[in-house]
Amino acid sequence: MPDPNGFLRYERQLPKRRPVPVRIRDWREVYPPAGEDLIRDQATRCMDCGIPFCHEGCPLGNRIPDWNDLVRTGAWQAAAESLHATNNFPEFTGRLCPAPCEAACVLGISDDPVTIKQVEVEIANHAFDLGYVRPQPAPAPSGFKVAVVGSGPAGLAAAQQLARAGHAVTVFERDDRIGGLLRYGIPDFKIEKHVVDARLAQMEAEGVVFETGVNVGADVTADDLRERFDAVLLAAGALAGRDTPSTPGRDLNGVHLAMEHLVPANRIVAGLQETTPIDAAGKHVVIIGGGDTGADSLGVAHRQGAANVIQLDQYPLPPEARAAEQHPWPTWPIILRNYPAHEEGGDRVFGVAVQEFIGDDRGNVTAVRVAEVVVERVDGVRTVTVTPGSERDLRADLVLLAIGFEGTEQQPLLEQFGITRNKRGVLDADHTWQTDAEGVFVAGDMHRGASLIVWAIAEGRSAAAAIHDYLGARGELPAPVRASAQPLGV
Repeated sequence: MPDPNGFLRYERQLPKRRPVPVRIRDWREVYPPAGEDLIRDQATRCMDCGIPFCHEGCPLGNRIPDWNDLVRTGAWQAAAESLHATNNFPEFTGRLCPAPCEAACVLGISDDPVTIKQVEVEIANHAFDLGYVRPQPAPAPSGFKVAVVGSGPAGLAAAQQLARAGHAVTVFERDDRIGGLLRYGIPDFKIEKHVVDARLAQMEAEGVVFETGVNVGADVTADDLRERFDAVLLAAGALAGRDTPSTPGRDLNGVHLAMEHLVPANRIVAGLQETTPIDAAGKHVVIIGGGDTGADSLGVAHRQGAANVIQLDQYPLPPEARAAEQHPWPTWPIILRNYPAHEEGGDRVFGVAVQEFIGDDRGNVTAVRVAEVVVERVDGVRTVTVTPGSERDLRADLVLLAIGFEGTEQQPLLEQFGITRNKRGVLDADHTWQTDAEGVFVAGDMHRGASLIVWAIAEGRSAAAAIHDYLGARGELPAPVRASAQPLGV
C-alpha cells in the first residue's frame, strides 16, 4: 500500500531549472532530467485517495495514484505501462500540460499538491531511456482505411489508436514535418523536437503513414478522401489567430501575430532556414497577452537578444494563491502563473489595454499606447472600462499579439464536405464525434477551440473509438471523454 505518511515527510519540490545565464544562450529544455530520489520522494507524497479527484481534473482519466505508487517502489516499467494505458504521449503532456490534475489533487486542499506532472514526464523519460517504448503493431489488418487531417496531438493520438486496432491510417500534414504546433508552434526550450521524433518513429513502425506538404482541400480534395478512405478525421487545430484590426496603427510595420514570430524561430532552431523576418535582436519588444503563447514569445525574444521586453495583460494582477470564494477546489484556480521565461527577464504589466499603435513617418511602429482598465463580467458578459487619464506610451520596435485564437481556419476542405463553422469558429459534432458530413469526424482544437494538450489527446482517443465503432470493427477502443464534455467546474 502507499506510504500513509509520505505527504507529511516530504514537501513539494521540483527539480532546479538550468541557470538563466546558461539557458538563454541555447534552445535546450529548461528542466534537466530529475534524479530518481527526488521523483520517488515526490511520488510518495501521493495519498492514494479513496476518491482521487486528480482523475476528474485530467480528461484522460490517468491512473495517477497507481503510477505514483509504482514509482515510489521503483517499478518503472509497470509505471510506464500504467501511464501509457490512458495517455499515448505522456512525454508531451508531462512537458506541456499546465496540470489541471494538480489543481484537483486532494492534498492541495490544505497543502501543496503532488507534483503529478513532473512524475509523469520522468516516467516517460525512463520508458524511452530503458527501452520500454516499443512499437505495438496490430496483429492483423482490419481492411479499413482512415484519413487523419492534421498531425497535432489530437490527430496523432487518434492515428495511433486506430493503427493499433488494425486500420490503415494515413496522416496528412500541410507543413513539411509532422507535429503541428508541437513541431513549429512550441519552442524547443519547452519541448525539444527529438522527443516528438521518437514517438513518431514508434508510430511509423506501427504502420501509420505520414504525408507531409499536403494541403488537404487543394492538393487532395474531399472527393479524393472519400474515394480512398472509409472514414475521415478532421484534426487540423484552431490556428486562426485573434487579431485587433480595429486598433489604430495595426497596419504598421513591426506589429505581428505571435505565431508569425514563433514559427520561423522554430524553423531556424531545426536548421530549416537561416534567418527570420521577425527577429527580436536588439529591439524593444511589447507582447500583448499573458498566456502560454505570450510566455513562449517572451522566451524566444530573450534568446534572440531583445534589448527589453514588456508583457501586457488586460486582466488585473491575480493572487498568488487560490481564492477559495471565487475558484474553490477542485476547479482550475485563477492565480499568478510564473513561467520559466519570466525569470529570464522582462517586465509584466497587468490591468492595461492597448489603445493605439504609434509609428514614425516610415510606417514603423515606435510605441504602444496603453491605458489602465477595469474588466468585469456580469451574467457572462465581459466589459472593459478605460480609466480616464491613465494613458501612457511604451517604447516598441516589435509588437507581438498573443491574445488567443478565434477557431479553426476557414478552408476549402470544409466547403467541399459541406461543413460550416459554428459561432465559435470551430466544428460541431454529434455524440458519435461525427460532423454534418457522413463519415467525417472531428477532434481536438478544431472541435473544442484552443485548449489543453490533454484535451486534444483525450478527444483524439475518443474520436478514434467512435470511428472504430462506425466502421463496424471488432472490439472497443477506450473513449475517455464525450463530445459534449467540459473541464471540471465549468
